[in-house]
Amino acid sequence: MPSKTAAEDFFKGLWLENPIFRQMLGMCPTLAVTNTVINGLAMGLATSFVLVFSSFLISLIKKFIPNQVRIASYIVVIASFVTIADRFLAAYFWDISKALGPFVPLIVVNCIILGRAEAFASKNTVGRSVIDALGMSAGFILALLVLSSIREILGSGRFLGYRILGTWFEPWIIMVLPAGAFITLGVMMAISIQVERKRKGR
Repeated sequence: MPSKTAAEDFFKGLWLENPIFRQMLGMCPTLAVTNTVINGLAMGLATSFVLVFSSFLISLIKKFIPNQVRIASYIVVIASFVTIADRFLAAYFWDISKALGPFVPLIVVNCIILGRAEAFASKNTVGRSVIDALGMSAGFILALLVLSSIREILGSGRFLGYRILGTWFEPWIIMVLPAGAFITLGVMMAISIQVERKRKGR
């Protein structure tokens, strides 16, 4: 059902159309960089920057983009903002940039961004497109924070690098490995599906 208000445009990204838990988009960075909270947050913010500004620009110039080359045009716009985000991290947050590796440049092929450009920004006003992008960004960041928090706490007993569990805690090594990412994401998606079923059943 199409959203009718700015609030609906924003909040649908948090739950009803959450990119990770509901649409299952952007799985590659979600699984790859959520071993620590700082990495998950950095990836979420970088992706959000690209999503918001590319949605803004695409909505602004949509009438000037020929239909035959719209996807190629969207990718050029997205790639430009990805380059800005990548160079910014490399210049000011080298350790984070190094930890994220190739996953920041790969934002250019993130289905969340191209999907919102095609499905929403190219069909709506600049204001609605930005609000939609902010909502999707918030949902994406929220999902990454939940996943990375669980993995970091259980995998090392730490949160944002600070130890929060005592020496009695034996870290679950699997949680910092790729298998831990799959397990955690699978459990979170199962919970979200169950919650949605109960919500619809009321």
